[in-house]
Amino acid sequence: MDYTENLWLYFLLLFGIIIVPGMDMLFVLANALSGGRNRGLAATGGIMLGGAVHSLNGALGVGLLMHFVPLLFNPLLLAGAAYMAFIGITLMRSSITVGDGEGPAGSRSAWRAFRQGAITCLINPKAYLFMFAVYPQFLKPDYGPIWLQATIMGLMTVATQFAIYGGLAVTAGRSRELLVANPWATALAGRAAGLLLFAVSVFTLWEGWRTA
Repeated sequence: MDYTENLWLYFLLLFGIIIVPGMDMLFVLANALSGGRNRGLAATGGIMLGGAVHSLNGALGVGLLMHFVPLLFNPLLLAGAAYMAFIGITLMRSSITVGDGEGPAGSRSAWRAFRQGAITCLINPKAYLFMFAVYPQFLKPDYGPIWLQATIMGLMTVATQFAIYGGLAVTAGRSRELLVANPWATALAGRAAGLLLFAVSVFTLWEGWRTA
């Protein structure tokens, strides 16, 4: 297999893991529905930052450390699930209203979504599984400098996240605009997204406890 085929295989695996609904996708959806396109894109930006950090960790061989110290995985899994449960509960309890998202308040909301998006990605067990189990297998000395290969794969990761999550944010943001005339439906949509986040978190907690 040559380098081009190696990159295509990596992209197919990457696309498959990102397109499957999980914590990151639900987080973007919740922000786009409750805060509009800009907040959804801010959440996407945070997740992209987290993806870049994951790529760096994979290139530095942290995956090997986790392979030899598997006891570290379950605490990470449980911490990520607990954090997502907290965000889900916050959404369900909040009084979500439709606003234009402009001005200082909108900026603060977008910045908070960006920060939470980065944290969400950094503690997402699905991302760690991919980076620790799959990512290192595509870094091969035969294809040239490792740092250059890692940079290319990292850029592919971030670009794919932007295409999928950013597209979701724009689509959900437009759908949200249809709810402007119906505030109770907007609140219901945001709380439903929070409930989904909480449900995924409970399932993840259960899986982590069952395999502990």
